Amino acid sequence: MTVRQAITNLVLNGSLYREKGRGTFVSKPKLEQPLNALTSFTEDMRARGLVPSNKLIKFEKQPPPFDIARGLLLEEGEEVYFIVRIRNADEQPMAIERTYIPVRALPNLTEESFNGSLYRLVEDTYGLKMGNAIQQMEASIVAKEDSKYLQIDPSAVVLMIKRISYLTDGRPVELVRSSYRADRYKFISEIQR
Repeated sequence: MTVRQAITNLVLNGSLYREKGRGTFVSKPKLEQPLNALTSFTEDMRARGLVPSNKLIKFEKQPPPFDIARGLLLEEGEEVYFIVRIRNADEQPMAIERTYIPVRALPNLTEESFNGSLYRLVEDTYGLKMGNAIQQMEASIVAKEDSKYLQIDPSAVVLMIKRISYLTDGRPVELVRSSYRADRYKFISEIQR
């Protein structure tokens, strides 16, 4: 009885998982993302000793939806780059990102130039400086299309993140909506009184 309860506790805290008809297995450890610094996915994975990579799904220039234009402080008629990428760590899908970048902020951006860290590209290629970001997080059931890209069950929970990143001069340079695998990722923050 004690062993059964201990296994149940390990399943509840995520250390183990059960598959009906197959057994109980050890879960992969979740990656922890501190919420005290503005880092890119690429920088974050490298800091953990993991190899980051991307799979580009879409790269196009388009007029933004109203809520995106408002979030990026765009004027009528301005366009954005719309980029959809699968973000991998050690060749395992961790997140899917849908990124909107004002064309005026990064003119002449190409599919070929956008293959790693956006923040590195902004700073090294365009000579701009990343400043801060405002980020919102919530739990959600994965979208059907995203479950295929993330290789998870269609009823799995994901961490939905919306972030607007700003340059040091206050101009928004990115609005990104990400779905992170909740079984592989967690966010931590230190709070002081």
